[in-house]
Amino acid sequence: MSGDFELQTGPLDEETKALAVKELRETEANVREGLQKLRQLLEAEKTLNFKTDDDDFLKIFLRPCKYYPESALALMRRIADFKQKHAALLDNITPSDEKYAFMEHNVINVLKHRDHKRRRVMIVNAGGKWDPSKISADQMFRLFYMVHEAAVLEPETQVHGVVVIMDFDGLSMKQVLALTPSFSMRLLSFIQEAMPLRLKEVHYVNQPFLFNMVWQMFKPFVKEKLKSRMYFHGTKMKSLHAHMVPSHLPKNYGGQLPEIDYTSADWYPTIIKYEDHIREMNKYGYKKAE
Repeated sequence: MSGDFELQTGPLDEETKALAVKELRETEANVREGLQKLRQLLEAEKTLNFKTDDDDFLKIFLRPCKYYPESALALMRRIADFKQKHAALLDNITPSDEKYAFMEHNVINVLKHRDHKRRRVMIVNAGGKWDPSKISADQMFRLFYMVHEAAVLEPETQVHGVVVIMDFDGLSMKQVLALTPSFSMRLLSFIQEAMPLRLKEVHYVNQPFLFNMVWQMFKPFVKEKLKSRMYFHGTKMKSLHAHMVPSHLPKNYGGQLPEIDYTSADWYPTIIKYEDHIREMNKYGYKKAE
């Protein structure tokens, strides 16, 4: 994310602090007690490997669990389970290994600006812009996973959460066949069980009739909590605007901001800056057998 693309890793402002108190129980006492208890739980754990000497790191897992340390530990265990189950895909994952996918194919993009609720907005181009013969569904997942690894560094994003726009413009059988049930299961398992970010909404746009085939693959794995946050708009951008106001959306989605003139290649220089962070995150999960 070069130029305007910079991760915001500084302290929370007053508005965000107030939201954290209201929605995440982030009072001084709860933070202190949550950190202390989570450290104790992790130090008593024989199988998990997560660092315990960094408050900001532990808050990545405490915030989505509203500072309940037992819930944060359960989240860490689910993350370890997921990484173990999908080790072939995720072991030693780095942005530089997927440079071609980032630089040459605009499959996953992030809006430069947050939305009106200060949430990060990720766009997944799963229609005609995606050529599965050049970028596999597995690679798409790896890109998604690394973007999430970078996003967890932003305290503001930890509090305000993220929104995903799934754009199926130009969807054809080529993409439908690449979105296999195993991909669907893996993606939804990650989002619902092992992603330490607050996913606030998922918006499906520009989906043609063919999309029904994709949705039938995903539908059995979607839990009620996530289903309640999913919205299907087709080409009706006014329907999207009921959730995301035009003043904070690009023209591509009926908004008042300029059309998107950047691709994932433009923010590759930013994600590569955090290669060391992603390498470090790779270490966490279950302890390796000695």
